[in-house]
Amino acid sequence: MSDEDPQHPDRYVGWADRLARHLSALADGDLTYANLAVRGRLLADVVGPQLDAALALGPDLVSMVGGGNDILRPKADLDDIAGQLEAAVVRIRATGADVLLATPTDPVGAPVLKHLRGRHAIHSANVFSIAQQHGCYVINQWGMRALQDWRLWSEDRIHMTAEGHRRVALNALSALGHETDREDWSTPLPPPEPVGRREAVAANADWARTHLAPWVQRRLRGESSGDTVTAKRPQLRPVDPA
Repeated sequence: MSDEDPQHPDRYVGWADRLARHLSALADGDLTYANLAVRGRLLADVVGPQLDAALALGPDLVSMVGGGNDILRPKADLDDIAGQLEAAVVRIRATGADVLLATPTDPVGAPVLKHLRGRHAIHSANVFSIAQQHGCYVINQWGMRALQDWRLWSEDRIHMTAEGHRRVALNALSALGHETDREDWSTPLPPPEPVGRREAVAANADWARTHLAPWVQRRLRGESSGDTVTAKRPQLRPVDPA
């Protein structure tokens, strides 16, 4: 989300597509890739229908990121989320495929999500524990201080900008053991110009009206932004490194 695809209106690129291009370049174009993710879905869908479809493709590497939307729910059971995630990892590893997991980012400076920082920290610890137990790779977004800069996030303050996705893709490539310019993707941006209290309050109010209120309304109706969305790349296809 928020990493717009210039060639396809209303479609997005994202860190996973960017990672696939990096891996394809390393493989001299000899790589096929599918992207089964759907925005707004809960972990049950990720480890259920999405994982079923992924394993049916016979992959060598599966990246699986889920649980973030679940954590936002007031009654989120972090132990259950970890149990679902670990069971999915066990299932993937049983096929011989490698697994790439990701922690959430640290919401320390987020206007609303900072109150859920403890949940995000527990989920991060669970992800690392699962990875250690089952030999998985991990994208450590929690430790990316650069992502604490709101200039790397879109107006909705939930999805990264193209620059944020670019950096996470390189973090993922590094997590998989490949050489990257770590300073390029991990170094925070230069300090921003200070924002006055009045401007900050006005920006927060605009965000709440434009993004938070519709999200709350969808939750109350039991709806998701991804209810009518399907996977953009359901089958393995070659990836142009360029």
